[in-house]
Amino acid sequence: MKDQCLIVYYSRSGNTNKIAEIIHKKVDGDILRIEPIKPYPENYNSVVEQAKKEINSGYIPELQLYIDDIGSYNKIFVGSPNWWNTLAPPVKSFLLQYDLSNKIVIPFCTHGGGGQGKVFSDIAKECKDSTIKQGFAIYGDGGSKAEKLITDWLIKLG
Repeated sequence: MKDQCLIVYYSRSGNTNKIAEIIHKKVDGDILRIEPIKPYPENYNSVVEQAKKEINSGYIPELQLYIDDIGSYNKIFVGSPNWWNTLAPPVKSFLLQYDLSNKIVIPFCTHGGGGQGKVFSDIAKECKDSTIKQGFAIYGDGGSKAEKLITDWLIKLG
């Protein structure tokens, strides 16, 4: 297996996208945005209601994302916004669709005040045969401190 890194994430508002881009700039590897086939509504309140229903019902959306050879990656950063104290449904779909066994999984999340919630533990549940590293949670897009905070976290990870 090649020593390759993948940053995969879902972002609705752009916050998780910003964090993923900073991680991508700091580490060597590929970056892929998870997108459901059926996009979420533009209206924030509609998204909140839909996400709540999806999470409560266990809905798993179909994704536009396709990775030819997930086996070529040994380190996978997985990013999600904290939605209702857990993963956004498209991220859960990714974790169910791709076998990340025997890989290093590094979670990260953005939030609006709820911290990491169960995002990291829910990623770990779906990646039972993976090595889960210390995750990174940040409020919103982290503002001007984001890059330094991410750099410090990556240094701690080694």
